[in-house]
Amino acid sequence: MNATKSGVAAGQVLLILPAALFMGAIVMRNLQSPQHEPAHTAQRIVMWHSAQRWTLWVLLFGLPLAVLAAGCFTLLSGCDDVERPTVARQTLTALYAQLSRLGVAVATLMAGAILAIVVMHMLAN
Repeated sequence: MNATKSGVAAGQVLLILPAALFMGAIVMRNLQSPQHEPAHTAQRIVMWHSAQRWTLWVLLFGLPLAVLAAGCFTLLSGCDDVERPTVARQTLTALYAQLSRLGVAVATLMAGAILAIVVMHMLAN
């Protein structure tokens, strides 16, 4: 089951990466003036996303929604197999075993945050 969760975590990272890149570009664009290099590249990324309508729906709404649904399903389906360490020296081993669960949880939280930002922006317009 741990290999399956590692695959889900890797898939979630790949699916959430375009939306995270877009949100990071928005932040970077607002930190500096557009003629300086990091802000100029960020501006080009933002303009590419906004010039094509499918990117806003697919990359900013569809993929994070898929990550959120897959993450919730994965986290809720694996609630029974949580192994708790009985000795203090087994803590690192237990943390390493739960690393894939942590990856799924982080990707799911990122997807939820991105979806919240996108939905709030859509409601504001």
